[in-house]
Amino acid sequence: MRSDFDPTMIAADGRSAAKAQLFDSQANGPWRGNIEGATLGAPLTILAYGNETPGEGPRLHVHPYDEVFIVVAGNARFFVGDTVIDATAGDIVLGPAGVPHRFENLGPGRLQTIDVHHAPNWLQVDL
Repeated sequence: MRSDFDPTMIAADGRSAAKAQLFDSQANGPWRGNIEGATLGAPLTILAYGNETPGEGPRLHVHPYDEVFIVVAGNARFFVGDTVIDATAGDIVLGPAGVPHRFENLGPGRLQTIDVHHAPNWLQVDL
C-alpha cells in the first residue's frame, strides 16, 4: 500500500469530474484531435497525432511550456534542440519549455502518439 501523502491534508478544489472525446478512432489524417485543458478545467492540453508515412511528422516548433510525448504505436525519431532521440511504443520523451522540437515516423507502419502539453491552452510557434 502506498502512502505518499496524507489525504486528510488535501482539500478538493471544487472542480467536478469531466469527460471529453480526444479523437474519433475512425477519423483520417495525422491530427486526430485535441482537448485543451481549459475545456476540462485542467492544467494540461492533450493531442492525438499519428501517420503511416516514414519521414513524416510535425514541423519544427516551440512552446512556452513542457510537452511530453507518449509513443503509443510505432517508431519515432525526436529532434529536441540538439538532441536526437529514437523512441518506440511504450516510450515517453520530454520536450522542455522553450526548446524547439519535432518528430517523425521511422516506420514501418503507423506512428501514434499522445502529446501532453503542460498548459490549459495549446500555444505553439512553428519555426
